[in-house]
Amino acid sequence: MKKLTKRLKIVGTLSDKNKLYNLKDAITILKKAPKLKFDEMVEVSAKLTVDPKQSQSASIRGTVALPHGTGKKVVVAVFCKGEEEKRARDAGADFIGSDELIAKVQGGWVGFDVAIATPEMMKDLSKLGKILGPRGLMPNPKSGTVTMETAKTIKDVKAGKIEFKMDKQAGVHAPLGKLSFTDAALYANAVTLIDAIMSSNSGGLKGQHVKNLFISTTMGPGIKLDLAEFRK
Repeated sequence: MKKLTKRLKIVGTLSDKNKLYNLKDAITILKKAPKLKFDEMVEVSAKLTVDPKQSQSASIRGTVALPHGTGKKVVVAVFCKGEEEKRARDAGADFIGSDELIAKVQGGWVGFDVAIATPEMMKDLSKLGKILGPRGLMPNPKSGTVTMETAKTIKDVKAGKIEFKMDKQAGVHAPLGKLSFTDAALYANAVTLIDAIMSSNSGGLKGQHVKNLFISTTMGPGIKLDLAEFRK
């Protein structure tokens, strides 16, 4: 803990919390921080102008394919039957099934990062709502995880397609890659992700709905980005 606290202090000296940074400079600062024993994830966080109390009527949600992926091995579970099982297996799904897979989840197992389902499975999957819902794992048509194109969806997710959505505090948090990525790869991923967040209006939001934007590592403080760099 002392080592971590010392690291945070060092990182704090590399940036000014009252200053706005362009993306390239912010990435350079993240790279200068003392390294930990694991490869940290770099994340983007956005604070929206939405009143959390009104979040039921105004929100953002979307998916975006990061050009360099996240660097994380994504474990995919597919709930399907019949011929779709073979398609899912050929596409690289890690867990495939219908009733038996549902029963396994009901028993407390949630060993996957993304769940995909065919439309016919959604009636049976409703019984998993209380388990998958709070974890953000419930298949949803809006995120493209309820689909008959299971093979394509699996490949997209494995290649780096991620979902982002507003939380109860009117914030959006999403990973964009490992700290060990090159500066260019982190920059390309960040621009792609931020552009998607800035342009999203899936919940009826109008105008400039992003109030503040930060980039950080898993165990580091956020560096505030200059929104003007991304406004078009």
